[in-house]
Amino acid sequence: MKIGILGGGQLGRMLIQEALKYDDEWFTLDPVADAPCSRISDFTQGKFDDFDTVFDFGKGKDVVSIEIEHVNVDALLELQECGIKVIPSPEIIRIIQQKILQKEFYRKNNIPSPDFQVIQNRSEADFPLPFVQKMNTGGYDGKGVQVIRTGEDLQHLWNVPSVLESLVDIEKELSIILAISENGETRTFPVTEMVADPKLNLLDFNICPAHISEHVEKQIRDIAAQFIAAANSPGLFAIELFLDKEGKVWVNETAPRLHNSGHQTQEGNANSQFEQLYRVIKNLPLADTDSSGYSGMLNLVGEEHFSGKVKYDGLEKVLRLPKTYVHLYGKTETKPGRKMGHINVLADSRKELMEKLLHIKSLVRVIS
Repeated sequence: MKIGILGGGQLGRMLIQEALKYDDEWFTLDPVADAPCSRISDFTQGKFDDFDTVFDFGKGKDVVSIEIEHVNVDALLELQECGIKVIPSPEIIRIIQQKILQKEFYRKNNIPSPDFQVIQNRSEADFPLPFVQKMNTGGYDGKGVQVIRTGEDLQHLWNVPSVLESLVDIEKELSIILAISENGETRTFPVTEMVADPKLNLLDFNICPAHISEHVEKQIRDIAAQFIAAANSPGLFAIELFLDKEGKVWVNETAPRLHNSGHQTQEGNANSQFEQLYRVIKNLPLADTDSSGYSGMLNLVGEEHFSGKVKYDGLEKVLRLPKTYVHLYGKTETKPGRKMGHINVLADSRKELMEKLLHIKSLVRVIS
């Protein structure tokens, strides 16, 4: 089968690495000449948000999928009209890639999400402080999001179409990854707890399973079921969630693709999120997602003040550790905050897992 992926980053790379044990032809499209997928797929350099580029890339493929949501949906719709399978559906990609449509989707389908106001420019802002401003399009890895706490902060509002959203008093940030096949089969991975780096506004650690009550777990399972029914699309989806101080779960946002919060599934689960997406794309029986023990992930990101050819200081020390698995993304150049790889860890208890993750964090640095 000829499978085309819009985006040639690390998510696509790990998907293809997992799928190379099967017999398929992989094609990727990315604007960066040395993108992580460029050396392990039939690679095309081009813009995945340009209609003609995406349409020409997709022609002749059996399936087209994505590893980033900021793609040209009109081209995907045209490809679909030509009989090419697109996963997930162009309609759900369009909803998710625009924060305004995404929030309205939650409201329409009674999926719990913080109160919000839609604005087209800053002069329309009339929402109780404190709140979060999310740009309608283009946000990624913490970009395009800012917290407005005081009247003074209002002068920093971006003058672009946005969602203004109530600030949740967060107890934990959580994620659930779910898969939906074309024939309606569904599977979910265990709920993962996410710990963000407050400086970079990027994911620092994953901890799985999350330390949550049965009541919270039920809320998340209900949200997943509501989303599956409303999305009406095959695919792999990551739903990012807030647990507030009162024990209520809210949807932060959804990614229609592989996700950083699922990386620990590579060694922590019977099958990974990458195996699962492959099976969705091929319309195969969905994979077992069971886990045993505890698993976690540490992001490897470029250190502050370092830009240039990448060096992984301390990596040899990490490689001596048991039940520790290094995944590098094939990026040759580092810069502050750039995701360059991750390290997965297995443990027999949450305490052991956290000790291992913190120890590894102290050992390794991404420099130039």
